[in-house]
Amino acid sequence: MDEYEAVIGLETHIQLNTNSKIFCGCKADSWEDPPNRNICPICTGLPGVLPVLNRTVVEKAVLLAAAMHAESIQPLSYLARKNYFYPDLPKGYQISQYDEPLARGGYFDVPLTEGATRRVRIEKVHIEEDAGKTIRKNDRRLIDFNRCGVPLVEAVTSPDLRSADEVAKYLIRLRQLVRWIGISEGDMEKGQLRCDANISIRPAGSEELNTKTEIKNLNSIDAARTAVQAEIGRQIEETSAGRAIHTWTLNWDEESETLTKMRSKETEADYRYFREPDLLPIRLEESWREEILAALPELPLDRRARFVEEYKLPEYDAEILTDERSLSRFFEETIGKYGGAAKTVSNWMMNDVLRLIRERGVHAGDLQLRPHHLAEIIRLLDDKKITTNVAKELLDKVQDSGRSPRSIVEEEGLAQVSDESALRTLAEQVLVDNPEQVETYKGGKTTVIGWFVGQVMKQSKGKANPQMVRQIFEDLLVD
Repeated sequence: MDEYEAVIGLETHIQLNTNSKIFCGCKADSWEDPPNRNICPICTGLPGVLPVLNRTVVEKAVLLAAAMHAESIQPLSYLARKNYFYPDLPKGYQISQYDEPLARGGYFDVPLTEGATRRVRIEKVHIEEDAGKTIRKNDRRLIDFNRCGVPLVEAVTSPDLRSADEVAKYLIRLRQLVRWIGISEGDMEKGQLRCDANISIRPAGSEELNTKTEIKNLNSIDAARTAVQAEIGRQIEETSAGRAIHTWTLNWDEESETLTKMRSKETEADYRYFREPDLLPIRLEESWREEILAALPELPLDRRARFVEEYKLPEYDAEILTDERSLSRFFEETIGKYGGAAKTVSNWMMNDVLRLIRERGVHAGDLQLRPHHLAEIIRLLDDKKITTNVAKELLDKVQDSGRSPRSIVEEEGLAQVSDESALRTLAEQVLVDNPEQVETYKGGKTTVIGWFVGQVMKQSKGKANPQMVRQIFEDLLVD
């Protein structure tokens, strides 16, 4: 396989998280709704209806184009009819964009392994409506029109990806981006992010572009990786056997993990594009454009680089903390409240706050535990007012109650015990009760002192000062 190189371009369809559909007032997010509940004459294409463009769709698409470093966000773009027949496309055409899309050019960087980055060029970003959904049940095909008219933004890449693994990394980064800028939930299981992959192969080191095939509607990261790898393998096998590659459109069956031919791949001429006569051009005036772009946040890779530079975090920490926007915001706000070492906050975020997030099934921004709470817990620990065990318990107690850590410590008597006399009494009793472990220590296995400390911590319910307890044991065992 080293003789050949894969050449892959992607067309990704992102469902925008608007309340209503792109050309009518029907509810857009209908994942859990019964079939054909959220439909009207406009989105089902009945004769005589007139679509009206949803302004928010344009704004969210512009945000994505800017986040993908578009060379040109067009001041004037047009909607077009893309004509084809399919049972779940009731109008017999899809309203999309063609020769004058919302944005042209740009790039999207995808970090790979060992510090390398794949820069993927973006050819265009445009808006369009979704089609319905065909459901196969026994020997029947059922049509659900709920998705008809759901707003999509499509990003089309140049053929810059070189492996199935790079395709997966691209989709992971794209999902992160659309969530980060707030335009989509990017949930592939719900069809909110779908991918068509155009694949060809060529001799390694060559620059030519050969005949490509297209795999339609890949709806999970694993499906995209596995399907693309299967098609690369198939093309290499066909080419090695001297057989030609044909321009097929392929379907991926996720259950059987097999590719099947759907049809010969259409060309643009097959779709008979023409300007949509029922909709005016999209005029993106400068004032509107500036208003939209004012909402564009610092992007994930930029924030990751800043965390390394500004806070001196390891690359690994910065990667984890910028995986999700509210998590990175939580981290920075905690540093601002804490005032101490950023690495200390990072350790608590990655080990304990993330544990809380996973267990509760929420985002960082949804926690009752707020950045000022975490900062207060760390300060209490720094000041030796509480032990590490108590600090960890406080995270859950604050999350459950919303109360301040300091008040919980006072009300529940969780303050660290540093009374040397009381701790010495506990330590002496542990030695009396465990003569065998004492002999083990005196026999040279000094690591058993950790076990002694653990017994006192258990008896004090985690409140004893562990450093002080350890010192007491060292003194007692010498005596």
